[in-house]
Amino acid sequence: CFCLQPNRGTKRPRDEEEEEIKARRKQAGAREHSRHRDEESVVLDETDDEKKKLLQIIERDGEEEEEEEEPLDESSVKKMILTFEKRSYKNQELRIKFPDNPEKFMESELDLNDIIQEMHVIATMPDLYHLLVELNAVQSLLGLLGHDNTDILCSSSPGRGFHRPCCNLCCLRSLPAELTDIDTLHESEEGAEVLIDALVEGQVVALLVQNLERLDESVKEEADGVHNTLAIVENMAEFRPEMCTEAAQQGLMQWLLKRLKAKMPFDANKLYCSEVLAILLQNNDDNRELLGELDGIDVLLQQLSVFKRHNPGTAEEQEMMENLFDSLCSCLMLSSNRDRFLKGEGLQLMNLMLREKKISRSSALKVLDHAMIGPEGTDNCHKFVDILGLRTIFPLFMKSPKKIKKVGTTEKEHEEHVCSILASLLRNLRGQQRTRLLNKFTENDSEKVDRLMELYFKYLDAMQAADKKIDGEKHDMVRRGEIIDDDMEDEFYLRRLDAGLFVLQLICYIMAEICNANVPQIRQRVHQILNMRGSSIKIVRHILKEYAENIGDGKNQEFRESEQKRILDLLENF
Repeated sequence: CFCLQPNRGTKRPRDEEEEEIKARRKQAGAREHSRHRDEESVVLDETDDEKKKLLQIIERDGEEEEEEEEPLDESSVKKMILTFEKRSYKNQELRIKFPDNPEKFMESELDLNDIIQEMHVIATMPDLYHLLVELNAVQSLLGLLGHDNTDILCSSSPGRGFHRPCCNLCCLRSLPAELTDIDTLHESEEGAEVLIDALVEGQVVALLVQNLERLDESVKEEADGVHNTLAIVENMAEFRPEMCTEAAQQGLMQWLLKRLKAKMPFDANKLYCSEVLAILLQNNDDNRELLGELDGIDVLLQQLSVFKRHNPGTAEEQEMMENLFDSLCSCLMLSSNRDRFLKGEGLQLMNLMLREKKISRSSALKVLDHAMIGPEGTDNCHKFVDILGLRTIFPLFMKSPKKIKKVGTTEKEHEEHVCSILASLLRNLRGQQRTRLLNKFTENDSEKVDRLMELYFKYLDAMQAADKKIDGEKHDMVRRGEIIDDDMEDEFYLRRLDAGLFVLQLICYIMAEICNANVPQIRQRVHQILNMRGSSIKIVRHILKEYAENIGDGKNQEFRESEQKRILDLLENF
């Protein structure tokens, strides 16, 4: 059969045809590229022209502003405040009239934003703060904290564009933050008092907390708003500490705890929350009780549990950790919170931190000291022995950690906390637990008694050096005819405490307790070492008498008297 074969002689003409097609495509591509390049050139020219026009407008506006700028005096501030009042009223009126039509009131919000921006300059003149109060501007500013547009509450750069149905009004929160800046407040105490009075009277904290609930911290501007809010509270608390109780009760304490336990990455706002919480709890039993009632002890323990096996990742996170530890220590000064700490297994967490040898260890030691001190710490002392805490605390007593300087804790502070814990255990333990504690002092040929005496002579030498210096100063004052009054004596006593007197007193107390425990081995070892070093029981007695005279916090006279009697009874048998 016959097959149809292709004409092989036509190959060359076909190749030429393909080359011609390629050439035509290349020319078309070149023309297209040239057209695009021309279009880009036109666009660039237009963009350059627009830039030049914008720069000219900005320069012209800047020149006009410079010409219009007035010196800041009482008259110009009054004018500014009245303009703010008018624009605020107009905005409010339009919002009520057109609630569903943002375009109708958008321009008024832009105008309101502009005048709020201008009012930031008042923060440089605290002497004129009284005008804000007299012209009712403070109440108007507080009223705007309930504004429907959350952008007006936050601190960001002003702009005439908008990202939501409302325009980008801003800086209302940053204005009170600047007005209440602590350095500014101290420039004019009178002006500051008037402003703070007006803010407190207007329940500023309650309004701020309501608005904190509305803000979404995933938006940067609103996260800045949270930061500015906390700055207002911190500034006011620093200037007027007594307002902390009212602030906590107006919802701030609850919000801070909620924000701390929120499952969000660590950021600057979480750090700031920990700082404000520590400020609220400082020397304030009402706030300590409130935190306990809000389950705040559990919140603090949960947040700190992260650091039992892991060190903080940054210096800021470490600062937050220390703030939380400080808050916990402050709360434990209230006996009701010690029960909550015990039930929340706080002792177990602190004991684990001591064993893990992380940065949190030194702070955990401080917390244990606060949890066990005084008669209110009895239950915690017994529980500490039950969870085998003696195995943890005595290695720390025998040797101060080498890396202690890296976490900002001194060797003296470490030894003070350890000795305080041992003194609390000796004071509060009864029965089998007390026996277990005393047995520790007889182990390994009484090595712990040797360590106790080593610390005794270390701090005795430091005290004798400090006393010699103070005696020299007193002699010089008498020679100059100066009177050493009670205030001066108190100052000298505080200097002696700083030099190590308190640690020495704790060591002597431990010494008296273990020597009165009817364990001949301990008593003989103490007397033997004192004789070897040429020291005397009289010195120990003198130190303990001084300790007994200064014991107590001034709150409970009955406790002070019973504790003094107990220490003096120990001395008689020593």
